Amino acid sequence: MMTLMKSRLKTFLGGIHPAEDGKALTLDKQKTTLPLPKTVYLVMSQHIGAPAKPIVKKGDVVKKGQLVGDAQGFISAHVHASVSGKVIDVAPWPHPVTGMKCPAVIIENSGEEVWAEDVNVASDTDLLSSEEIRRRIHTAGIVGLGGATFPTHVKLTPPKDKSIDTVVMNGAECEPYLTCDYRLMLDKPHEIIEGLKLMMRCIGCKKAHIGIEENKRDVYAIFRDIVSKDPDIKVDLMEVKYPQGAEHQLIKALLNREFKPTQLPLEVGAIVANVGTAFAVYEAVKFHRPLIERIVTVTGNGVENPQNFLVRLGTPVRQLLEEARLTADVNKIIFGGPMMGIAQGSIDTAVTIKGTGGILVLRDAQRWESHACIRCGRCVDSCPYGLNPSELSIVCEAKEFDQALDNNVMECKECGCCSYVCPAKRPIVHLIKFAKSEIAKRKMKG
Repeated sequence: MMTLMKSRLKTFLGGIHPAEDGKALTLDKQKTTLPLPKTVYLVMSQHIGAPAKPIVKKGDVVKKGQLVGDAQGFISAHVHASVSGKVIDVAPWPHPVTGMKCPAVIIENSGEEVWAEDVNVASDTDLLSSEEIRRRIHTAGIVGLGGATFPTHVKLTPPKDKSIDTVVMNGAECEPYLTCDYRLMLDKPHEIIEGLKLMMRCIGCKKAHIGIEENKRDVYAIFRDIVSKDPDIKVDLMEVKYPQGAEHQLIKALLNREFKPTQLPLEVGAIVANVGTAFAVYEAVKFHRPLIERIVTVTGNGVENPQNFLVRLGTPVRQLLEEARLTADVNKIIFGGPMMGIAQGSIDTAVTIKGTGGILVLRDAQRWESHACIRCGRCVDSCPYGLNPSELSIVCEAKEFDQALDNNVMECKECGCCSYVCPAKRPIVHLIKFAKSEIAKRKMKG
């Protein structure tokens, strides 16, 4: 019976599922608003594409929601003040993911919580044109909140020779430990659906699929009920498996369409949006609210009080950890989940950005000794992109970059499934990242 039920779930080939996914730590934790930070540090690179350009200077007084970073070029996104207060500096600040310094606007919070003019104003969206919907999304600085941080107005501007017939909404939240999307889907299902419909109108698309993993049956029931009278929106239950929420796997599972790892979903007539992005789109179009806050899951056995916090962008990570009661014997802090997150060397300068969905804190993270590949093939079985991670790790380690290219190293999405299953504990993803970096350097040199 169980096998029969499982066979009806939407899924894809490859992937993994940890026996213990850690979600129970915060699954039942309702959203808690973090106290306002005394100072916010707004880095100008919170998205894929060109960094925004600061348009305020030291000493300026700004209001909540005011534009402080202007998008530069088409693939870029605006940055807005997440608090009211005084700009105390415009200076380089370490990026929480790359570690590289980038321009930042630093604001001392006045606590006044005064909105800027023309934002946080409700409007009727029924008669909006597609151009106006896209303009409001651009103005609000919306980016993909599933972690990719691709500017949403760009995604909703497909080339004229590409026809999009389906919007796929990602409600999988397949990354272990994270529950920020789950809590948002419980709290704001109607708003998420409205955001989805606005995106459909924006690109003239008539159909949508919403993918939700089987471990969120309560959310699945809520969404099915909301769209029960709308035949153009379908809600699908998917197998619990990582990386179920990745674009290629989601589209294969829900639409049975396939495209190359180096291609975008628009090649098969689809775009993908995270549920958090849909909610942000609703806020931007309906209320002219810029993206200045989001839910962040702070979890792991290194905090005594795991929570789902509603956090202003630019908040120091240390404040979140103190609120979650950081323990004394922590030996690893990861920005994001355990599969695709970035381990932090220090939290002294780390701040939240638009793509921060979770912070994982561990006090017993094991340090593995890596060994030579034993050719067991487990990494090949788990790779959702059909690559040979074993061979890739060997040629990358040997710095045979031409062979790495021959083995399609650029098609790797660095999901981490191969490293997770490797019994020799080889740092496969790190080796692949290293090779990609060296290939990029070689290409720049010509």
